[in-house]
Amino acid sequence: MNFLIVFTTFFVMEGMTWLIHKYIMHGFLWTLHRDHHDHSNEGKMERNDYFFAIFAIPTIALMYYGTINNFNTYFYIAIGITLYGMAYFFVHDIFIHQRFKILKNTKNPYLLAIRRGHKQHHKHTGKEYGECFGFLWVPVKYFKMFFNKKRV
Repeated sequence: MNFLIVFTTFFVMEGMTWLIHKYIMHGFLWTLHRDHHDHSNEGKMERNDYFFAIFAIPTIALMYYGTINNFNTYFYIAIGITLYGMAYFFVHDIFIHQRFKILKNTKNPYLLAIRRGHKQHHKHTGKEYGECFGFLWVPVKYFKMFFNKKRV
């Protein structure tokens, strides 16, 4: 049962990420997210990196509350959120934005589709007219771009 809670939470986080990204990060907290799009920051850190702490604090609270209450459901929800956060960091920060230069020349269709979708998201430097607000779920059109290119 606990595995199901973790798995479901991880899956639900994709929808939450889409909603948070579109309506909060590209909404009233655009001031924190803007430098991720227009690269107006100086140095390696961005104001956008504060979202790490913003999302970590409630997760830590859930984990703490779940731990002191005999590892109840809240603990396993926090584990699912944490695993999603780790996946986000590795795929978004390391793979897509190449904060560490690995998997730069991948031929994996899924990873290339994720990279293409994110590139489409970043083609707009303003908060309006965005697309691809999710993270792990990639619209089919980006897979088609990859496979159509292979046929040529």
